[in-house]
This record gives sequence, structure tokens and C-alpha cells, in this order.
Amino acid sequence: MKTLFFQDKKIFYRVSGKGKTIVLLHGFPETSGIWKNFTQHLSKDFRVIAIDLPGHGKSDCFGKVHTMEFMAGMVRDVLKQEKIRKCLLVGHSMGGYVALAFAEKYPEMLKGLGLFHSHPYADSQEERKNRDRTIDLVNRNRFAFITRFIPELFAEEVRQKFGKQIRELADEAGKMPKEGVVAALEGMKVRNDQRELLRTTSLPVLFIFGLKDPRTPPARICEMILLPARSEVLLLRDVAHMGYLEAPGQTLEMVRGFARKVL
Repeated sequence: MKTLFFQDKKIFYRVSGKGKTIVLLHGFPETSGIWKNFTQHLSKDFRVIAIDLPGHGKSDCFGKVHTMEFMAGMVRDVLKQEKIRKCLLVGHSMGGYVALAFAEKYPEMLKGLGLFHSHPYADSQEERKNRDRTIDLVNRNRFAFITRFIPELFAEEVRQKFGKQIRELADEAGKMPKEGVVAALEGMKVRNDQRELLRTTSLPVLFIFGLKDPRTPPARICEMILLPARSEVLLLRDVAHMGYLEAPGQTLEMVRGFARKVL
């Protein structure tokens, strides 16, 4: 792993392969390790950078709130350290929120944008209240939260099949300091609505959705995919929120094909 010194603290990231660059951002409460399979295959044709976002993995926690804009600035500094002028940026879940903030702040550094089980909507008032309840639970017992949260990311009928992966994800999430978990939740709670960004961007946008993911109901999917002038869409019928595990071959090939077009 490589290290970026960012605001006097450490960010860790992985670099593999050579060529034009794909940057992969994990979700909450994941690490850059989720991209191991993607990196192994994509690095044959591209340079692939996978970053531990602040408070996740080996990266330090920076404060009480990690906003999406703050994390986007960190991604930019990783790219500057690696002397990368343009890339394809793909984010899973919360990583997609960071990617949208990056596209708003630094569009000149992008060749394309990928939203992997992610969306441009801000939290509603009810969703913000749910975040606050989750933060209260994390402050009382973060392990109880993680044990409940991770399995719910998978389609119910496949949870037993992916029991080993669920345990591994929960083990990794359990290593996160409480402060990192809360800072991410606080940052997601106050994130901006980015529909106008998608409506006005000239960037090609890749959407990957699972039709069993309650976070992206079909009505919202229809709205989202029509926002950009250029978009590609992969709809996975029997997948929830974890397509990189539930449908690894399909999602990998979609990202690879999109990267070849935009890079």
C-alpha cells in the first residue's frame, strides 16, 4: 500500500497496473479490499487505484464529520501525488456520493463517472432522523449495528450463500473506530443533492443497480438514468446492494467495457 499525508494524517491506497487510470472508491463501512477481484483483472489493461476513505481501512479519522466534499479533496490529492491528470472514477454506495462531489469540484480531472449501487439524492428529513438513530446505536454498540447492517446489504435469499463474505465484511467493519463510523454517517446525512450535476454534466455516466436493493427503488432508477446526456446502465434482477460479490462477472465486465470506451 502507498501513503498520502493529507492534513497531517495518513491516507492509504493501492496502485496496480499501468496505463490509463481507474479510481475505485468503496462504500460504508468497507475498505479498498472490496476491489481485490476488480483490481486483479482491470490492472491487466489499466492503472487501478483503490483508496481507503477517511476513517475506513488503514486511513486515519479526521474529525467528527467526513463530508463528501472533504473526501473528494482527499481523492484529488491522491491523484496529484500519483501525477494523474484524468481518470475514470467509480464509487460503490457512499463511494458514489464521494465521486459525485468530486465531479462537482474537479470535473476537469474526469473522463467518466461510475455510480455502483449509488445515487445522487440527498437524505430526506426522515432519512436524516434514521441516520441520527443509527449514530446513537453506533455510539452505544457499534458491533451490534455492524452485525445487523452488513447482511441487509445482500438479497435475503442469498445471505446464507454469501455467509463467508458477510462475516469477512463484518470483521473488517468491526475494526473501524467508532469515530470513523460516526464521521461517515454524519457526512452522508448532510450531503448535497446532485441531480442537477447529473443533468448538466457532459461526462459519460455508468449506473449499476440491483433491482432488489431497497435503497434504489425502480422509480428512482428510471429518473436517474435519464438525467445525464450520456449514460450506460446495468440492471441486475436478482441482486441487492453488493453486486461486486453477488454478480462479480457481470459487474466487472460492465466496468471494464465502460472504461475502454471513456479512457
